[in-house]
Amino acid sequence: MKLAWLLLAAVPAWAHVMSMSSGDLTVDGARAHYLLRMPLYEITHVSNPDQTLLEHIRFIGARMVKHECHSETAGGSYLCSADYEWPAPVERIDVECTFHSVTVPNHVHLLRAEMGGKRDEAIFDLSFTRATLRFRPPTKTEIAITQAGAGIVLALGGGVQVLFLAALVLAARSRRELLVLAGMFLAGQIACVLIMPHTTWQPAARFVEAAAALTVAYLAVEILLLPEAGARWAIAGALGAFHGLYFHLFLQTTGYSAPLVLSATALAEASALSVLALLCVRVRRWTRYLAGALLAFGLVWFGLRLRG
Repeated sequence: MKLAWLLLAAVPAWAHVMSMSSGDLTVDGARAHYLLRMPLYEITHVSNPDQTLLEHIRFIGARMVKHECHSETAGGSYLCSADYEWPAPVERIDVECTFHSVTVPNHVHLLRAEMGGKRDEAIFDLSFTRATLRFRPPTKTEIAITQAGAGIVLALGGGVQVLFLAALVLAARSRRELLVLAGMFLAGQIACVLIMPHTTWQPAARFVEAAAALTVAYLAVEILLLPEAGARWAIAGALGAFHGLYFHLFLQTTGYSAPLVLSATALAEASALSVLALLCVRVRRWTRYLAGALLAFGLVWFGLRLRG
């Protein structure tokens, strides 16, 4: 019961699988213009977002000259624009971004920058809050590290992702079945990413959130009400496809390499499943209680997404 209450209490903090914003910085000598696009559902609990958001991204050495923020209801975004000025023209820019501290812990911010026809970009999250824009083509090593790191963050950046993997472990009735379920789950994710670009459907982030909530709840139902059900591997594949929508949206937004991101994601998820499987051995007798807590978490989270 205590675990159930802890999971439910954590819902507001973990309630976003898809938590991402983007920004564009245009630099001209000693001046720069920055445009932030933040999903409206990310700022529902942020007090004074017109002030707070821009306080959590800093271009070191620059002072803000003016700024303006407003909601764009049609696009579901909150937009902030700001002008900055340095004492002298710059060739590189150090940036600090901590949006995760005012939105949700697994929030990712993608910053694109342009100066004199040269482009650079940086990605910020809980683990990487500082970056340097050098306005030169990144090396192959830098690309690999950045994109692989993004894959790991996507896989394990939020408590919700970890809870789903925990539900997958609880749903496995043997080590062999866990290997099959894990393989089908990963295959479902990859298949979704490969197929979606060839369709005309563009899922909304809110739909992806709600679908992910139901995947946690459905696995919990399988454990509680259908303990002897067959073909659970097919269910794992289908649920993996729903989770793949998140990766599709991320890759579509960033333009990152799907093979690189998904390889890192698969490795991170496989590692997490291995650790969770070891822990599950110690709590297997509490499976039904844990499944009940996961069911409650999934349903509450689904309700929040419908209301949000």
